[in-house]
Amino acid sequence: MWGTVTMDGSVLDNYKAIKAAGYAGVEPNSHMNRAEVLDALKATGLVASSVCCSTHWQKPLSDPDAAVREEGMDGIRVALEDAKAYGTDAILVVPGTVNQTVSYDECWARSTECMKKLLPAAEKLNVRICIENVWNNFLLSPLEACRYIDQFDSSQAGFYFDCGNILAYGWPEQWIRILGQRIGRIHVKEFSRRKADAEGRWKGFNVSLTEGDVNWAEVMKEARKSYRGQWFTTEQGSSGTSEKLTDLSRRLDKILVM
Repeated sequence: MWGTVTMDGSVLDNYKAIKAAGYAGVEPNSHMNRAEVLDALKATGLVASSVCCSTHWQKPLSDPDAAVREEGMDGIRVALEDAKAYGTDAILVVPGTVNQTVSYDECWARSTECMKKLLPAAEKLNVRICIENVWNNFLLSPLEACRYIDQFDSSQAGFYFDCGNILAYGWPEQWIRILGQRIGRIHVKEFSRRKADAEGRWKGFNVSLTEGDVNWAEVMKEARKSYRGQWFTTEQGSSGTSEKLTDLSRRLDKILVM
């Protein structure tokens, strides 16, 4: 995931480091310089695995202001166009956030309305809008996540499953089994429940891949049964050096053969 690579240098410099670390692909953010990304992909031989929408937190589809929701949809449309330009068929989208001013049912209704407006563009471009599970107080069970995706009756509506995020309120292998072929992409991320309990919830992410509480053997067992996507993408910490990137790549290799 491009957002976790924090080394100095140009996009090309960082893509070279990603390639050298052993990765086959990279997940760019949307709204990057498209020509620069395309040049870096071509020069390194990396493949764009998907595109992460970079506007969904600032312009959520759940916002009470219709104008903000419209801006959010515009941002997702750019992400769809970026994905098409990069030759990939999926984007990551956080659909909204439930909080003190946005109720659960409002988040559902508003984001659903926006998704219905976005899906014709996704279908035209043949790019899947994959809804990610994050700590946004929304879609808190796999059954509900299935219902949310299924209501659109579109092959271009899917789920972007994050293995680490779910540890705060579930078990990733269960979610993967229940979501099945609705999953368009998988983020590989670690989380330690013990660390979170002892030091605070967010501290649970401060653990190296394969050294937390995700049961990777069970995750891979379930993924092999139903996941039809091509990619397992690391979203792990902050890779600020080539050595850290290489270490992360090697840890991912170990997971993939479990």
